[in-house]
Amino acid sequence: MDELELLKKDWKKEDKVYPKLSYNDIYNMVLSKSSSIVKWIFIISILEFVFWVFISFGLKASGFNLEVDGMESNFGFIAISIFSYAILAYFFYRFYINYKTINTTDNAKMLMETILKTRRTVKQYVFFNLLVLVVGVAYMMPYAIKSDESSRALLETAQANGELFKYYAGIAIVTLIGLVIAISVLLLFYWLIYGILLKRLNRNYFELKKLEV
Repeated sequence: MDELELLKKDWKKEDKVYPKLSYNDIYNMVLSKSSSIVKWIFIISILEFVFWVFISFGLKASGFNLEVDGMESNFGFIAISIFSYAILAYFFYRFYINYKTINTTDNAKMLMETILKTRRTVKQYVFFNLLVLVVGVAYMMPYAIKSDESSRALLETAQANGELFKYYAGIAIVTLIGLVIAISVLLLFYWLIYGILLKRLNRNYFELKKLEV
């Protein structure tokens, strides 16, 4: 039983050794906990973005992506990147607005609505990141195959031997397996980080519902 439950139990007793907790006391505790959770959601989303940018620059510095040299000048890649950054900026803005809204909330109903909005925003954020991963890989794979010398050689050999379908089927299977692994890792990360925070936020939501009864 957590601290809030213990305090609520004490609040409902008729004979108490400690001072009686009012509705506002418990509401302010829930408000404080919810504000802290939403703040951490905002901070973690920013740190996650910085982490991936750091990884991207690290790969470029190491020359790991030389096989797709020139990809950054590709119009489609630029368009996907600009769109992705714009949507990510929107999500960061929404997380910040949710945090500011919670801090200025003065009633349980509005706090409950903000909690629901935050939960919805996080789910949309996770879905968007996974969608960008799938679209990005689907777009880059043909480009990478054409740009990489060894891939081009394998393609020409497969074409000469009449095994073009087999070649593309192998590429598709390997790519699909890689995507499944990447998505699974990301989902595990999101579940461990955002899932735990949302679970706590959800608990606060039901605490507020009890107060409103």
